[in-house]
Amino acid sequence: MLRVIGIVGAGAMGKGIAQLIAQSGFQVLLFDSTPEVADKAKQALFAQWDQLEQKQKITPHVAATARSHLHVVETLEAMHACDLVIEAIIEKLDVKQQLFRQLDQIVSDECILATNTSSLSVTAIAAGSRLPSRVAGLHFFNPVPLMKVVEVINGLLTAPHVAPLLQALMSETGHAAVLAKDTPGFIVNHAGRGYVTEALRILQENVADSTEIDQIMRGAAGFRLGPFELMDLTGLDVSHPVMESIYHQYYEEPRYRPNYIAAQRVQAGVLGRKTGQGFYSYPPVPEAPLLPQETVWQGRIWLSPENPLALDALNDLCERIGIAVDYGHLPAADAVAVVSPDGEDVSTCVARLGLNPRRTIGIDSLNACHGHLTLMLNPATELQLAHGVQLRCAQHGMPATLIQDSAGFVVQRVLATIINIACDIVQQGICSPQDLDQAVVAGLAYPFGPLAWGDKLGPSRILSVLRNMHDSTGDPRYRPSPWLVRRAQLGLSLLHVAER
Repeated sequence: MLRVIGIVGAGAMGKGIAQLIAQSGFQVLLFDSTPEVADKAKQALFAQWDQLEQKQKITPHVAATARSHLHVVETLEAMHACDLVIEAIIEKLDVKQQLFRQLDQIVSDECILATNTSSLSVTAIAAGSRLPSRVAGLHFFNPVPLMKVVEVINGLLTAPHVAPLLQALMSETGHAAVLAKDTPGFIVNHAGRGYVTEALRILQENVADSTEIDQIMRGAAGFRLGPFELMDLTGLDVSHPVMESIYHQYYEEPRYRPNYIAAQRVQAGVLGRKTGQGFYSYPPVPEAPLLPQETVWQGRIWLSPENPLALDALNDLCERIGIAVDYGHLPAADAVAVVSPDGEDVSTCVARLGLNPRRTIGIDSLNACHGHLTLMLNPATELQLAHGVQLRCAQHGMPATLIQDSAGFVVQRVLATIINIACDIVQQGICSPQDLDQAVVAGLAYPFGPLAWGDKLGPSRILSVLRNMHDSTGDPRYRPSPWLVRRAQLGLSLLHVAER
């Protein structure tokens, strides 16, 4: 039974952990090597509980109990009575190891030691302890009281009874505890690699600019923040080192490859909101008003029959925006040919079908052409014609972004990468499929868990996107995970686990 919880480190994370656990009725001993930091944390927490009580977010009883259960201690030796000590100190391996060596001399042998590390190996941290079997990871997310998920990580030598005790503790706080193996990035930071790294790659290839990519990922895929808005919010000085760390810890696995664009911005100090300049300016610079288009395209559209999964969505789109469809075997001279490849570019479709490249565009149909549309050019597309189609869509409530030729559009590339990485996480047995989806939705605020999202879009279609991107680019970052391949071949859900 864990009743007295020690917390070492009273910064943002330590303070948040203290708030959560004290509010849940446990005795909390809070220590920081700088006493003033711990005192300020206590004052801030008391003020926070006053505010929550006034707003009726917590009852007067809960607020009073939390205040009475929070104790700032002046020495590390005061942790001797703890059943569990959670460290939330600087993210340096040698410092954490030294702390655990000190705690070994203070707490009982039955006391569990937990690390809140987000990027270091729990096994390596445990190597600094006399009893590595009692060391585990307990990775919270900031702000702790609001982020209702915590990763429980077993080190290589963690005893079997430790994780269930930590999971039970988290259940009493109202947080969901997801169990993970001790691997780089654990679950959430690992699963989150695809979103920003693939967006950076798209930017590097000059397919679209950062604003356009953000618009597409918000409007077409439903993310709260586009990838570049997210990097600006987090700060590249935080997010880029994590990208590099996970990439190198996985021995240069191509799926996690960082990008020089982020590295250059870190070197220049262009970090995001905290510096007033990132991929955007802060405060934002008002956008220039769009100039009126001179012509509105009124022609017909010919739909390529190559992708049967796209035809219903494209026909429905044409009906919604009032565009006539040319049903000829080949497009008429006055028609715009529309292709909707999965994981290929427009140029490849033009060459294979013998189309007129000047009058051919691509439309991404992965999300059934709802929300924000993505129109893809090829190098020969008549720009005036493409703008006319774009304006026609906008006039009927379907905003659209024009992008350059790319194997996989934008949404296809990003979502397929996210889903593929998630599949490989469960293939490696890092966590269960259900825990992965729960952790990602709670920790990253994705609209769906990656595996459920893959089911919604169709595992076979995601597999097709990845294979075509891999064939088109030769880049091993797009090679499909065996978890995805097998379930797509058998018509199974990506959440399906084989019986043992």
